[in-house]
Amino acid sequence: MTAQHKNRVLGFGACALASSLWGCGFFFGKIALREMNFAHMVLYRFLFAMLVLGPLLVTHRPGLNPREWRWLAMASLLGVPLQFLMQFYGLSRTTVSHASLMVGTMPVILAVGAAAFAHERMDALGWLALAGSTSGAALIASGGVARAGSGQASLAGDLLVVLSLMIALFWVLLNKRLVATHSPVVVTAYGTLLGTAMLAAWVMPRYGLPPVSTVSGRAWLALLASGVLCTATTTLLWNWGMTQVPASQAGVLLNMEPLIGSLLGVLVLREHLGPSAWLGGALILTAAITLTTNSTTRVKSSVAESERSREG
Repeated sequence: MTAQHKNRVLGFGACALASSLWGCGFFFGKIALREMNFAHMVLYRFLFAMLVLGPLLVTHRPGLNPREWRWLAMASLLGVPLQFLMQFYGLSRTTVSHASLMVGTMPVILAVGAAAFAHERMDALGWLALAGSTSGAALIASGGVARAGSGQASLAGDLLVVLSLMIALFWVLLNKRLVATHSPVVVTAYGTLLGTAMLAAWVMPRYGLPPVSTVSGRAWLALLASGVLCTATTTLLWNWGMTQVPASQAGVLLNMEPLIGSLLGVLVLREHLGPSAWLGGALILTAAITLTTNSTTRVKSSVAESERSREG
């Protein structure tokens, strides 16, 4: 196995693991939403994420020029307060199953966005895998049965989740541009810091200080897991993976998110998954394997790699 192929496989693995951990986000979010509003829940999520990312600010100097700082600030604004507040406000008005179904649209949004803005081109096999994976996500989410009393789905909530995913597209593409010339650790740590500061500057004047004494141990654990696993770890993994694989291909692996969400529903919430949902899971896994082993789409070389190649 060549070094390039090995890095590509690791890149896909990082994106798949990030997507799998993101799949726990709605589950943990619903637990916390029982005891606080969506804005305080999102703020706590990022404050806990900074417990992991904060030390990286000391060990990694940014090295960004003024223009790159502006790009990072824009990515942070889109990727933290705008995306997450909209997404979890939508979740507060719909069910986990419906939110997961909406997430199944992200690979299509990302593939189209990468083609339009990052000049990537999916081959026929890549588009076929994308279609199969997205169909699988729809089958999984539609096959879940929410428990009685878990809340009702709404069109408004579903559409807010989709709109948040469109915003996330630009966060992904801006970060991909930055990690082409800077460490994924730098982009993740400083981007999350900026986003958390923006989030706090809006949430606390608007909603006041987040609750403390009224929060149960179960909710604190959900918030901790949401911040450490579903935010800090996932963003580090995803931004590094973006240096190794095309965004359009990595988007297919985002459909691991509804797969994991459905499994949590079965194993933890005791939801029932019908045959269509199991078929959806098979489609997602097949698409992921096909994409990572047979598709010919490749990520563009970074500026640093291109310079080293010319020097060689």
